[in-house]
Amino acid sequence: MYPVTRVAMLNGVLRAQIGESAVTVVPGRAADFSSYATRSVAEAHDVIAAHYYDMDLQVVGPTEDFATRLSVLGLGSLTVGDICFGTEIRSGFAAPGAYHVAVPVRGCFSIQQGRGDVVFATTGSAVFFDPSRHIRIDAWSPDCQALTVKIDKQALHDSLESLLDRPLSRPPVFGPSVDVRDGPGRSWAQLATWALLEKDTSLGLLERPLIRSRIEQTLLEGVLLAAEHSYREELEAPSPPMRPASVKRVMDAVQERPAEAYDAARLARIAQVSVRTLQEAFRRHVGMSPMAYVYDVRLQRVCAELRASGPGATTVSDVAHRWGFVHLGRFASRYRERFGETPSHTLRGA
Repeated sequence: MYPVTRVAMLNGVLRAQIGESAVTVVPGRAADFSSYATRSVAEAHDVIAAHYYDMDLQVVGPTEDFATRLSVLGLGSLTVGDICFGTEIRSGFAAPGAYHVAVPVRGCFSIQQGRGDVVFATTGSAVFFDPSRHIRIDAWSPDCQALTVKIDKQALHDSLESLLDRPLSRPPVFGPSVDVRDGPGRSWAQLATWALLEKDTSLGLLERPLIRSRIEQTLLEGVLLAAEHSYREELEAPSPPMRPASVKRVMDAVQERPAEAYDAARLARIAQVSVRTLQEAFRRHVGMSPMAYVYDVRLQRVCAELRASGPGATTVSDVAHRWGFVHLGRFASRYRERFGETPSHTLRGA
């Protein structure tokens, strides 16, 4: 590892000047690995901002001991890294759209989310936090080295819906700590560490897109089985009985043509059962009424379109009307409850 003397983002390519030579890290490879080392606080800030968050980084310990080392892997919806600073630091940041898990390999630090309680991360107890609330990291011990994983929030919600086999009624609420001493927490941390260590393997498994996508999905699903959250008990419950054909017919039709005009009678005709029978089957096997399912699918399509839209390309009202939402106030309320943010915030983020 060499001391980095300059870090800059040039035409989408992160370029690190090392002595008289330059190392260029080009995104888009099958396995997108990068490594950095610097004694400059400004350069450390720029590198962390490029891969994680624009954080306020302050050196608390002896400045002559400050030496940031970061290895990082871009893995689709996850950013897996290993970082140390060589001295005590503190930092603060906020960023929507992501969750974060930090696992000290050695040493410890404290973290506070918004006005919540201070939680300590140790080698046996990782921290799970949501950077949409202001995050304050403090008491970072000089010897601390941490596995640090940024997770796209929507990708994790999608994985949770896939595991539950139903839409989420509300966003999950996560506990602040993850036990990594044993069980699924330890397995998850070991898998994330293995993925990062693959940087030393020429033509390794992560160079193969099929394996890479499976590792990404395993880490997404694995953290849902390792962390404490409001859907954990349901995830670990026995699998529900197979949905009846009447429910599947309706779900398939709505997924294929969500913008069409549906009412209870039409859905019952698609299901080939009575309205009352379909209502009861949906409540038992899906956890919501048939029309609530229609609205949820439409909300998902609205969210996907807002996220994919370029600046100035569309408006929230245009997208909402396109997917069958006439009452914008009611739509906005449902959207916020479903995704935890306003539709205009999603559009601005895109």
